[in-house]
Amino acid sequence: MKLKMKQISGFKTELDYGVLNISGDANYGFRPVELLVNAVAGCSGGVLRKVLEKKRISFSTIEIDASIVRDEEGPKKIREIHLHFLINGEALVQETLEKSLKTAIKNCSMAQSLMGSIRITESIEGKDDTFIED
Repeated sequence: MKLKMKQISGFKTELDYGVLNISGDANYGFRPVELLVNAVAGCSGGVLRKVLEKKRISFSTIEIDASIVRDEEGPKKIREIHLHFLINGEALVQETLEKSLKTAIKNCSMAQSLMGSIRITESIEGKDDTFIED
């Protein structure tokens, strides 16, 4: 990847999917912290999706809520990332979802790259989205 400085603020890079603008000022691009957290969440979610599909678990959507804990002073280093996964599907078993999530985190290259530097915690819940008519 090659990044080029922008005139006003930040940098840009051209990727296969398009141009990515990066800036500490949200008016000019994605903030680095947003990219880091979304990279971990997106990677973990993608691997989780593959794990669920491989186990033939029926689901319609995966939603991920990401939150972070940062230092108050200095460079405001990220100390912790928490990912909460909400799986919508049919006949979901909590224990199976939890095992699938552990497998996903172990196989997510982004999460594994940060281990030892940033604490990553995760939780998962299943929501039955079958409609039962009275």
